[in-house]
Amino acid sequence: MDHIFSISKKPSKSLNPYKQTIFNKLEKSVLCSVSSTNVVAFCTESNIEEGNTLFWSSNVYVADLNTPWQVHKILANSSPVTVLQWDYTGELLLVADESGSAKIYKTKEYLWNEWTLVLQTYLQGEHILAAAFFHSGKRICLNLEKKENTSYIEKFQHVKFACSVKQFGNRPASGALLLTTTGMLAVVLLPQPTSQAPMIMATESLGPSRIFVKTADICYGKNGHFLLAVSSGDPSMPIQCYKVSVKKEEEKCIIKSQSLLSFFLVEAPKEASMDQVVKEKNCTVSHIKWIMREDADSLVVTASSKKMSCLQVWELREKALPVHKALGNSDTPQFFNTVLWQYQCHFQYNSQVTSLATNKLSLLNSVSSGYVVVTFADNSIHCLFRDTLKPIVYTTLSTMPRYVDEPNAKYQKISTTISSIDMSWLGNVLVCVDSDDSLHLFKLPPQMDSSSPLSVPYCTTILEYSLISGFDWLDLLLVLRPNMLDAICDRFTESFNRQPAAVQQFYYFQFLCIKTSLYRLSFQGQLRANDLTHFMMLHSISTAFKSLLRPSEMNSHEKSPADSLANVISEGQCDVDKALMHLEAKEFTVETATLQSLQQLIQWVADLALELLARLPDAPRSPAGAGASATAASKVYDLLRDVKALNMLREMLVLIRIWGLLRPACLPVFIKSDANLDVLPLIFRLLSRLVQNVSEPDDTLIDECCLLPSQVQIQFLQPPANRTVLGSPQLFQQILPLQLEFNSEPECLTNPSSAGEQPPGGSVGSYTTGGTGIAGYGLGAGTAGGGCWAGGGGGQVGQTVDQIRHLYLGRTPRAVKTCTRCGGAAGAGSTGARSTAAIKAWDMRWARRCQCGGLWRLLVSS
Repeated sequence: MDHIFSISKKPSKSLNPYKQTIFNKLEKSVLCSVSSTNVVAFCTESNIEEGNTLFWSSNVYVADLNTPWQVHKILANSSPVTVLQWDYTGELLLVADESGSAKIYKTKEYLWNEWTLVLQTYLQGEHILAAAFFHSGKRICLNLEKKENTSYIEKFQHVKFACSVKQFGNRPASGALLLTTTGMLAVVLLPQPTSQAPMIMATESLGPSRIFVKTADICYGKNGHFLLAVSSGDPSMPIQCYKVSVKKEEEKCIIKSQSLLSFFLVEAPKEASMDQVVKEKNCTVSHIKWIMREDADSLVVTASSKKMSCLQVWELREKALPVHKALGNSDTPQFFNTVLWQYQCHFQYNSQVTSLATNKLSLLNSVSSGYVVVTFADNSIHCLFRDTLKPIVYTTLSTMPRYVDEPNAKYQKISTTISSIDMSWLGNVLVCVDSDDSLHLFKLPPQMDSSSPLSVPYCTTILEYSLISGFDWLDLLLVLRPNMLDAICDRFTESFNRQPAAVQQFYYFQFLCIKTSLYRLSFQGQLRANDLTHFMMLHSISTAFKSLLRPSEMNSHEKSPADSLANVISEGQCDVDKALMHLEAKEFTVETATLQSLQQLIQWVADLALELLARLPDAPRSPAGAGASATAASKVYDLLRDVKALNMLREMLVLIRIWGLLRPACLPVFIKSDANLDVLPLIFRLLSRLVQNVSEPDDTLIDECCLLPSQVQIQFLQPPANRTVLGSPQLFQQILPLQLEFNSEPECLTNPSSAGEQPPGGSVGSYTTGGTGIAGYGLGAGTAGGGCWAGGGGGQVGQTVDQIRHLYLGRTPRAVKTCTRCGGAAGAGSTGARSTAAIKAWDMRWARRCQCGGLWRLLVSS
């Protein structure tokens, strides 16, 4: 249970005079919650940016776990926040407080540091205690009986699970269920994004009469209902359970609550030592958690005082009770089956419980896998087996802060305790927030087999689960060991290659994202990650270009234009003009305005082809034969050895050649030593010869590639910018835990190797379309098609490059989007009203996520 990092706010030289007076009252307003996209939302009772403010507020911040020092404040609430809850997709965040206000926020244009309020409701006079978003009805689990199966379809199963609220067409509705301390239930139903209808809200009492609730937890039932466990805080009173169902009828919601079986903690056997805890002064039931978030049948309950705490696990069991002979119909014994709460196990500790967390997901269906994590007032963190509460690992949070610029003796210290904890959705890391508003991250043992260390098969299974379910896998990357990366990447690739063609096609891009992120974790994998990034962009451009093709009316529609193009490429033709003769011209006709808008993408494809050919003479030779080229490429990825990528490039060059006949202005621009040289046929011919033997290219091809820089100026693609992120090779070189500071970028995590190496051939130049240029010096001016494009060279050193549109944004663009994972940049502005549908569709492809799967963050220059 390694401590990965601690992030503290900038120290204040004078302690807030109001903090000590309100600390005890507002201790529970310090919360944290991790989304399925590994974005952590946490609430503090002081302002991180202004540490010496005299005005109190309950502040809600968000931060991506890959750059946790970069925080963004969503709101400053006047009442203590009591609930922070993410929805299943990680897009909606619910914030509720003790004054009855409930707000749901969503990112604005998918920028994690830009949020907008989508819903707000107010329950006057109520203290909101717990909340849960509606379940979408989607649940994917690992099939325990077939977990060794190579097929994803057999290995992972879609479990039948009903959505919480159905609307027209049995579609799952979006909304949330709220519970207050007075036992009132409230439901808010979000309207459809395209609908102008107002939100729908309904309230109902949890029981026949209103009851006082001090602690509660909500989980989902497989039939679409909610399961609620509540307690008044008195250990001598029962833990009550309820079944709540919500139904939408026309323009209103109906809430039905049904009381279920309850149980008393004092009914546990004597060895549970609950009597000793109850006798302690001020003993209360402080926390209740369902063991499983979906279809749970067991609870973990904590009763604690300042000196002692006891955790108990209770489970619903079916039990056969004997029927009295007087009530039976025969002399044979008869039994009546009923369901009862039964005590299972306990864990006792000589300190007060401060927080409790269980796994959000159960990877194994109907099997209690995972663990319970509990923190105590002495800052100890215990990871316990879920079924037996036996300790797995134990650690203690060190609260001694480290400040970089000032000695610790200059600051007044206060006692800090862990206030709130939460696990990531895949269960690999634990996020903690303490009473001093510091954020901490801990490594957790494997979820499915807590007794064994992290293994290659387990990591591969988790990556495959992320691939199928769509969950973010960053938390797994943060706990890997460097010596595991190559083995995980090989096993993950081999498993994916065994899938049916349809499955590979569906998950292919996500597979590339995961594989690229694994390569980025090692110094030796940076060039492979760059090659895979280029291939991902090439794959996306190929998909976008082929989507513009339409079969002609005379065609029998047995083959699409893309299929015809692939067949021509597979024949091994080396002359691009001869390849055009085998294609139907009408099927590849595209509007000239559309072609002009795609010019920067066409230029990027040509630049990539030139760069690959220029790298060929310096590329290491493979000792394997041609038949082993695919295997070698899968283990140590090299774009020059990927036949699929090279054929994709050849297909794009054929398309560019055809479209150049329709619109010459859309053709890529080259700076040539001979004005009569036709570069596109030359590139196509060299690539075609390379495809014939990628492992051992002939010497004649190598010689021609060596002459290529003297014939045409090679515009090498600009390598990625320096990244300062947690998921980097530098993390493995540091002494943990890292001591970080909010809004201060740590120099120890900057990746110098991500800037790439100097491309072969010495310095490189830039180019433009509307002006003039001098070969070898990169001088030029002018634009075409609305802007200049990124060639990455000496004339544009220091320029910010849009990695999506492949345009130069200038040295200091006013507004730019940056990715929290790969560090790439993209223009924040729209393409304009005159943009074609093709380029708008291209921009929308990357509106939600970066090409690496990371979230966008908006940066605005002052």
